[in-house]
Amino acid sequence: MTETEHKPAFQALDRRQVLLGTGAAALVALGASGSPAHAAKEVPLEKLLADNGLPMLEYGKKDAKVTIVEYASLTCPACANFHNAIFPKFKEKYIDTGKVRFIVREFPFDQFSAAVSMLARCPGGDRVLPFMGVLFKTQDQWRVQYPVPKLMEIAKQAGITKEGFEKCLDHQDLLQKLIKQRDTAANDCGVRGTPTFFIYGKPMLGGYGMDNF
Repeated sequence: MTETEHKPAFQALDRRQVLLGTGAAALVALGASGSPAHAAKEVPLEKLLADNGLPMLEYGKKDAKVTIVEYASLTCPACANFHNAIFPKFKEKYIDTGKVRFIVREFPFDQFSAAVSMLARCPGGDRVLPFMGVLFKTQDQWRVQYPVPKLMEIAKQAGITKEGFEKCLDHQDLLQKLIKQRDTAANDCGVRGTPTFFIYGKPMLGGYGMDNF
């Protein structure tokens, strides 16, 4: 599996940038070879899981012996590859058997990835992670120069109306929480690329195949 790292150019994103960011100007060239976890550093698990105001996105039992946190961007091809090709097997072997609690945290690099993260959280509750799964599976369809039409089509299939779509991208409080989550991960945990995995607070080095886990 090819590891992909985004070069972080952290902007002070605001609502206008996010709304404009779903257009062609925001589709940046992503994907430079590297190993994002190498920059990450070990942090206490309780600090890694500190409440940041966002509902926790998690699979598995809370009392599982092992807790894994993934920082991911929905626009990241390597993240999509992990969730599409590897995660189903990982889930069956470790999460469904009660051994692992797996937490997903968004790490948006730019206005486009922030906008897609906001859209993913639009359904709310137990529907967020399945919708994220759909977005990862269809990433090659909407990660294009003009992503809005395809994203609206996918959102409609998830029960999100045109008005709801626009409302999701106009959610300033959600945007600020996503930015805080990203900045905390970058500043306190050394996250520099996606996907980055922490196992009990320790960054996982190397590739992200089943053998590595």
